Amino acid sequence: MLRNEHPNPQFFRNSWINLNGEWDFEFDFGCSGKNRKVFEKDGFDKKILVPFCPESKLSGIEYKDFMNGVWYMRDFEIPDEWKDNGRVFMNFGAVDYECTVYINKKGAGSHAGGYTSFKVDITKLLQEGKNTVCVYAEDNNRAGKQAKGKQASVFYSSGCDYTRTTGIWQTVWLEHTPDNYIERFEFYPDCENTKLSFKVITNGSGKLKVSTSYEGKPTGETELSGSGVIFGEISLIEKHLWEVGCGRLYDVELSFGGDVIKSYFGLRNVKMEGQKFLLNGKSVFQRLVLDQGFYPDGIYTAPSDEDLIKDIQLSLDAGFNGARLHEKVFEPRFLYHCDKLGYIVWGEYPNWGLDYSDPSNLAAVLSEWTEAVKRDFNHPSIIGWCPYNETWDYKGKRQWDPMISTVYHITKSLDMTRPCIDTSGNYHTVTDIFDVHDYEQDPEKFAEHFVGMNDGKLVEQCGKRQTYTGGPFFVSEYGGICWNYDNTKGWGYGSAPKTVEEFIERYRGLTNTLLDNPDMFGFCYTQLYDIEQEINGLYTYNRTPKFDMAVIREINSRKAAIED
Repeated sequence: MLRNEHPNPQFFRNSWINLNGEWDFEFDFGCSGKNRKVFEKDGFDKKILVPFCPESKLSGIEYKDFMNGVWYMRDFEIPDEWKDNGRVFMNFGAVDYECTVYINKKGAGSHAGGYTSFKVDITKLLQEGKNTVCVYAEDNNRAGKQAKGKQASVFYSSGCDYTRTTGIWQTVWLEHTPDNYIERFEFYPDCENTKLSFKVITNGSGKLKVSTSYEGKPTGETELSGSGVIFGEISLIEKHLWEVGCGRLYDVELSFGGDVIKSYFGLRNVKMEGQKFLLNGKSVFQRLVLDQGFYPDGIYTAPSDEDLIKDIQLSLDAGFNGARLHEKVFEPRFLYHCDKLGYIVWGEYPNWGLDYSDPSNLAAVLSEWTEAVKRDFNHPSIIGWCPYNETWDYKGKRQWDPMISTVYHITKSLDMTRPCIDTSGNYHTVTDIFDVHDYEQDPEKFAEHFVGMNDGKLVEQCGKRQTYTGGPFFVSEYGGICWNYDNTKGWGYGSAPKTVEEFIERYRGLTNTLLDNPDMFGFCYTQLYDIEQEINGLYTYNRTPKFDMAVIREINSRKAAIED
């Protein structure tokens, strides 16, 4: 099984080569390989299927214990037309955690951060005929120095933590560019004035042409000269709004000298106004579900592109219109399908695992989170950012409010077009939205928590540490109702219902409370599918429905009190 599709349709060059497939593989439990010059070997004894992590069944390794260091190696050749002109980059979708790349036994570059993409310019290290790439990844999620998300920091999966991911877990690919090329770009759609503003970051100087179309029909273009950073705008001759359930996408072609990029955008804007979330000026209730991006055989990596689409469709079938992409930076290919389907999502950072009592760890957060926001900025499906989740006191200390506020302000400096939740659930310091996590299982008691909330009477588990003083509000985690579908041992929140009817009654009661509250702009149910020992999903880990999804859809999809 291979992942041969292009990893990022929002930044597509024709001149690319997918390097997924069989690689040589070697463990480095003592992290001594650099000293031993492992990168000078001619190959390793084991084989692994990239991009699947060595913990996964699909990788062919399926080693579940801790791996402090791992090595990869494979040969490749470049096309004749790439030789002696332009540049060749090796791209990595994600490598967990700290990575060093060698080309033909020489260091080519490095990257720290297990969730974000990076590239290495390998032009000067290439040779005629066969070339060899060697990749070293070091991963230690027990030291409190790196974000791990929901990866277990003990041997066994337990509680809210699941099987780890080490090393390469997203696509590896080559790209060829001219010497002057497009580095990245930001789109600023304006649905009120039917135009697209943009910022293009280039390497070198030249003439930039940007053209847009909708379903093959040209809708506008412009041509500019410049270098470094080029700003421009296009007035669109047709207006097609990107909406929930209708992912109407404009195609974009950017050419800079000989470099040609194909991309797309959605014409939409989002903002908070009073208690409401507005999409294109219309109040839309966010019917979200918690999606953690785990797969039984691939762990962090979907077995196929179809599996990415399937998870979105499962959510839509249950009456949700979006998701919190929880404690993980999802791959761009998933976001592409969200864009196409009109599926709204929150972009999050996998902050769990970091020791927040140590201010020096702020650098690790800022570096990786900044990369994530920049990489995913242009996805219309992303309607908000959330860099932290449940920042509990760490080792009895609460010294990091300045860290959370710093990350919030930097997020806003990177993107003023979307709201930002500083830390989902608790403890808020400075935020555009006040959200809570509430796993009360009794619908009547649950409803009591939100009576008189604008009079300072909100009841929630962190009430002694934070106070709601008005503004946009939603319950970003609730439910988590345990349901043992096939005698799987595991846990959920509260006592498990005894019958399907009891489950549905509880689900309906909890959800109606949020839909009927005129001060609530959304909810997020925990969760879409079971994951290992956590059996509170609406689907099993293998994505089998536990209930009649028509009933769940009917509950979720009725009109909310706050909606237009």
